[in-house]
Amino acid sequence: MASVIDKLRNAGLIDPPRHMKTNVQYETLMGSIAYGCNTDDSDWDIYGFTIPYKNIIFPHIDGHIEGFGKKPTKFNVYNPKHIKFEKREYDFDIFNIIKYFQLLMDNNPNIIDSIFTPQRCVLHCTQVGNHIRDNRKKFLHKGCFLKLKGYMFSQIKKMRDKNPEIGSKRHALVLKYGFDCKFGSHAIRLINQAEQILTEGDLDLERNSEQLKAIRRGEWTVDEIIDYANNKERDLETVYSNSTLPWGPDEPFIKNLLLECLEMHFGSLERIFPVEHNIKNLLSEMEEIINKYRRNE
Repeated sequence: MASVIDKLRNAGLIDPPRHMKTNVQYETLMGSIAYGCNTDDSDWDIYGFTIPYKNIIFPHIDGHIEGFGKKPTKFNVYNPKHIKFEKREYDFDIFNIIKYFQLLMDNNPNIIDSIFTPQRCVLHCTQVGNHIRDNRKKFLHKGCFLKLKGYMFSQIKKMRDKNPEIGSKRHALVLKYGFDCKFGSHAIRLINQAEQILTEGDLDLERNSEQLKAIRRGEWTVDEIIDYANNKERDLETVYSNSTLPWGPDEPFIKNLLLECLEMHFGSLERIFPVEHNIKNLLSEMEEIINKYRRNE
C-alpha cells in the first residue's frame, strides 16, 4: 500500500527529499484521533519514519572524516504542514529512522505514543515498521515519568496563561468555556499515560477517551483538572519507586533492534561495521576452541 506521502507527492502537492520516494516505512495518525477523543474537525496529524540513503546514515562510507572538509548530507525530519488532500488537511512529521529511534529511546512524550497507536490509526507500515511495533514495550523505562510529568505541567501552564490568537479554534474554546480545555485534556492524558507505563509497562492510548472527551466538552473546571493532575502526580511518586521498569533505556537492545531494521532494508551491514562483526567472529572462534578442548579432555 502506498504511503500518504507518496500519494501527495504523486498528486504534486509536496516535494519530499528524493530518498523518501517509495521509502516511507511507517505512517500513523496521532493526536485526538489516536486517543479516541476526536471530533469531525480534528486535524490529521501523521507521524512516521523513513530510511534515508545508506551514505546519509553512514557518511563514513563516502570517506567523510568528522570535522574535516565539506559537511555530509543530513536529514532529520520532513514536516510539511496544512496540506489539503481529499477534503482533509494533513500535518506530517516523518523522521529519519535514526532520529526516530533516539526520540523513542528517550521516551519523548510527543513521539513514544506513535508506536502504541491503535491498529486503525496505522496508515502505512512495512516489515521494518512492524518489527518496531512488535518490540515497542522494550523502549519504555522509568525516565518516561519525569518527561511526561514535565510535559503535563507545561500544558497546565498553557491552559492557565496562554492567550490564543483571536479567531483561532483555541480562542473559540476560551470564549466558550472560559479556558483552553484542549490543553487541560492533554495534561490529564499525559499523567494517565505515565501511570499506565509505570504500572503495566504498556500503553493503551484509548483507555481514557471518555474522560478526555468530557474535559473537551467543558465538563471539568480548571480547578478540577489541576487537582486531578496534582493528586495523580503525587500518588505516582510511590508507583515510580516500585515500578519494575528499568531506570533507563536498554541501549544495547535498542541499538541492536535498529541495526536489525537497517539490515532488513539494506541487507548485511558487515562491511559498514567490520570491527563489530570481527569481534563476533572472534568470539565464535574462541567458543569453538573451548568446546574442542572440552571434548578432548
